[in-house]
Amino acid sequence: MDQENLSTLNPFQGAQSAYLPNPKETKFSPLTLDDISTPLNQVTFVIVDLETAGGPANEAGITEIGAVKVRGGEVLGEFRTFTDPGVPIPAFISALTGITQFHVAGAPTVSQGVSAFLDFAGFGDPDGPVLVAHNAPFDVGFLIGACKRFDLSWPKPRILDTVTIARKVLRNGEVINNKLGTLAKYFHAQTTPTHRALDDARATVTVLHGLIERLGNLGISDLDSLSKFDGIATEKRRLKRHLADALPESPGVYIFYDVKKSPLYVGTSTNIKRRVKTYFTASESRKQINSMIALAESVEAIVCASSLEASIRELRLIAELKPRYNIRSRKPESTAWVRVTDERFPRLSIIRKGHTSEIGNRIIGPFHGQQQAELAMGAIYEVLPIRQCKEKITKSTSMAPCVLAEINRCVAPCVDGSKNEDYLELIGELEILMTQSQTGLIDNLTSKMETLAQSERFEDASTIRDRLNAFRLGSHRAAAVRSLRVIPEMVAVANTSEGGWHINVIKRGRLAASVHALPGQDAQAVAKAALATSAADIDQETLVGETELLLRWLGDGQTRIVEISSGYTWCMPIGVGIPIGISQRIVRPD
Repeated sequence: MDQENLSTLNPFQGAQSAYLPNPKETKFSPLTLDDISTPLNQVTFVIVDLETAGGPANEAGITEIGAVKVRGGEVLGEFRTFTDPGVPIPAFISALTGITQFHVAGAPTVSQGVSAFLDFAGFGDPDGPVLVAHNAPFDVGFLIGACKRFDLSWPKPRILDTVTIARKVLRNGEVINNKLGTLAKYFHAQTTPTHRALDDARATVTVLHGLIERLGNLGISDLDSLSKFDGIATEKRRLKRHLADALPESPGVYIFYDVKKSPLYVGTSTNIKRRVKTYFTASESRKQINSMIALAESVEAIVCASSLEASIRELRLIAELKPRYNIRSRKPESTAWVRVTDERFPRLSIIRKGHTSEIGNRIIGPFHGQQQAELAMGAIYEVLPIRQCKEKITKSTSMAPCVLAEINRCVAPCVDGSKNEDYLELIGELEILMTQSQTGLIDNLTSKMETLAQSERFEDASTIRDRLNAFRLGSHRAAAVRSLRVIPEMVAVANTSEGGWHINVIKRGRLAASVHALPGQDAQAVAKAALATSAADIDQETLVGETELLLRWLGDGQTRIVEISSGYTWCMPIGVGIPIGISQRIVRPD
């Protein structure tokens, strides 16, 4: 729009009139986005450029705003308006941009121009367009400054800086610098930057698409990968991209092996091929994983019927193979539990185990580490005077009472080891507390917290609170695992996004079979076949993590139980357990 046309409009119309589709520049013929995967190809970018009257950004001395909205290589619209900066335009700025006081006379105010630009951009929600600028801190700084100064709402869009991307993508010596004019010429832009807002925005569009094309060649195909991109991958790493060529584009598990066929790393993805490719790009910046890639010589894929099966297979493989680059494989069974010992005068102890076979009525957990387990033990000691010492007590044991006994915090069975009837009754109360009813403990500790708080002993009150929370979490997690562990056989189903069914057979808290019924298939027949072919004998050493994954899936609100062993009812424990917030009861179907 030229100055003559602009001068015939009122100020606000001058800003709005810039929604100008340009048929001649709808396509950028020198650029191809065919190699870019769907996520980036569907992202809407708003490329903006500002001209200013100089001065700091917070003074918002904007003289012109130009912007182009693009998606998938096509221009969706353009925006341009002069704005009156409210201050004189210095002579050297006019000489650089060609914008004088004549151009901005009668133009919209900065507030009106920025408001119109934000309306054009449509940032709105978190998945809205991405804001792009060449040297983004400058342009974005002025936009934010205008919003603050004129009490406008800044939508906080995601921001890309083409200068930053160019520095990471282009190799040394490809261009003499990363100025817009240099990059526009390098990428054969049809519009030459002229220090006018719309021309510069159009040139930046070409630069952006040129950089995206280069990123696509490096395996960067979505915004998440782009946000993590930290420079060109080493040539040695890029040469290993062929390891992903034969992998399936299906959900499942992948295993990296070294030259001796020793497992290096186990992972899971909804698209194995796409995920493995990212390990050979510059978006992978984890030092440990980069060291793993340097040793990798092959990748094996295990296709799974669902993401649940993939997660469980990953868990099992990490425990079995103990790959050196999986953090979890260092101590796969190092999970803390609190149990009642099996001795003449039982006590509480912390054990480490990762399987469900010993989860009976005398154990709670798992806990998130030793400290949480100790807090749970502290909660029990607050209400039951069981012994806390580690001494071995026999019938002939006779010792002087300790301090805990003197303050009535321990019944002191060590004083006379020949009498243990009363102590065993106390242990019976402990077993009920750990598996059936925590009401007494909760009421007792809640009362103590209130008393301590009223006495302004807030630190002591917080200690009681932490003990109570740890105990409740540990007891509920154990109850949830037990609830599934006792069911001999269960079939549960969930809808797929395509209209089919994920069907899983669960035996004793372990996944015994997983199948996928396609849309139109007889899901009941598929489920019966899965049940008939599932593993007959389930290993008693089921990983606790596997049972908890199944519990989360069963409690997601979408999964339905269609078959359960005769005579059994499954009840999801109500409260803080696994999964958090589930309070439903599922009974045996007729």
